Amino acid sequence: MSIINSMNLHIEAKSQNESFARSVVASFFVQLNPTLEQIEDLKTAVSEAVTNCIVHAYDKAQQGEIVIACNLSEKEIEVKITDYGKGISNIEKAMQPFYTTGEEGERSGMGFTVMQAFCDDVSVVSENGSTTVTLVKKV
Repeated sequence: MSIINSMNLHIEAKSQNESFARSVVASFFVQLNPTLEQIEDLKTAVSEAVTNCIVHAYDKAQQGEIVIACNLSEKEIEVKITDYGKGISNIEKAMQPFYTTGEEGERSGMGFTVMQAFCDDVSVVSENGSTTVTLVKKV
């Protein structure tokens, strides 16, 4: 991937920052002239990833940092969303549909499934309490 532009965004893990994060990423993505559907898909995936950071990584404490790094190439955007919370002990299990660490009935456990449905590639790395979700959306 030959990067033509990049940006980094640092936000607090507060629920009111979720819509801001998805809007910033979508605005950056517009440089590739995506369709409205592609923009909405990416916004949905970013929302899910940021919400996971707030709810799971920091246990809804509304404190902690989320770093969003975006790289544009000629045909795709790569979005890395990193938290420094408690990490994910079993990524494979966490990515299963309906799996959640939240209280029963409170969360659907579909966050990663939604991200996978709306992006061309989703990967997760969690080590030393830090978790990075990488989303790739092609145009």
